[in-house]
Amino acid sequence: MSSSSGINVPPLARPALAARLQHVLDHKTKPLGSLGRLESLAKQIGLILNTERPSLVSPQMVVLAADHGLAARGVSAYPSDVTWQMVENFLAGGAAVSVLARQHGLSLTVVDAGVAKDLVPRAGLQIRKVAPGTADASVGPAMSLAQCQQALEEGADLVRGLPGNAILLGEMGIGNTSSAALLMTRLTGLPLVQCVGRGTGVDDAGLQRKLAVLDQALAVNDHAQSPLEALAALGGFEIAMMCGAMLQAATEDRVIVVDGFIASSAALVASALQPEVLSRCVFAHQSDESGHARMLAHMGVQPLLHLGLRLGEGSGAALAWPLLESACAILRDMASFESAGVSQADA
Repeated sequence: MSSSSGINVPPLARPALAARLQHVLDHKTKPLGSLGRLESLAKQIGLILNTERPSLVSPQMVVLAADHGLAARGVSAYPSDVTWQMVENFLAGGAAVSVLARQHGLSLTVVDAGVAKDLVPRAGLQIRKVAPGTADASVGPAMSLAQCQQALEEGADLVRGLPGNAILLGEMGIGNTSSAALLMTRLTGLPLVQCVGRGTGVDDAGLQRKLAVLDQALAVNDHAQSPLEALAALGGFEIAMMCGAMLQAATEDRVIVVDGFIASSAALVASALQPEVLSRCVFAHQSDESGHARMLAHMGVQPLLHLGLRLGEGSGAALAWPLLESACAILRDMASFESAGVSQADA
């Protein structure tokens, strides 16, 4: 990947297929458009997979974990050690995303993108550590451009090594709502206060401290204005690696299921580099993190669910997964008026 990401994501321009998919949906045994959002989801998946009979094969849930230098400034309600402890919980099968991945038959891969502890290699864990956590973005860039590039490339390489035609992306990293908020304000131009939420649940005093620290990070990294510079200066290794994974998955026409606020910040960067990434993305849900609704609106995307979630991990992506399977099943298996011998509405 070059400084412009090196990956070219072409438009999802398949007008003939789009017309056929719409025709198929319009002639199912139902009133026109009566399956609402499920119909547009079915059409999107059909377009991505380039077929009128889409089937989601070997779906991969990937949770990328990394630590943040900003965490030392008290921007989270939890200490940094929780990052590696939760990685262990993912691998032991005890976390929410572990339970949901098992329930829905999703292969779970946990990636050490930059955890501040050496993890023991084992099945289900990929160690792609760029460094043991980013630097403190409130005093300078969180990572060098070279480190950012490495994280992007590791993310792309990760996807190339995974089977299937769908990838669900989640994350773990104490302090990463701060990085996501910083990227959001820098790339959208929205005021910081509209981008920052309570993350892991900081109190009012904690929220004010978080805002002050992030304001400082923006000031010292004022030079970092392009998407790639902003990602390096403000982001985390897991966000950069997720961004690289999204870019690669989009070029391979995989369905990309984006989890919550942090995963969406990776999509924000990826789409700033390659706008057509968004045509391959399904946004699982609108989280309870206060900036997420504005971030989704800025990208012009509509989330599938709104459940008040603010856990991360890919939990929302896993919860949305059955809707994608249902959308495909409707397109593939539901009868048409003609095949079922059912009379259509009067023209």
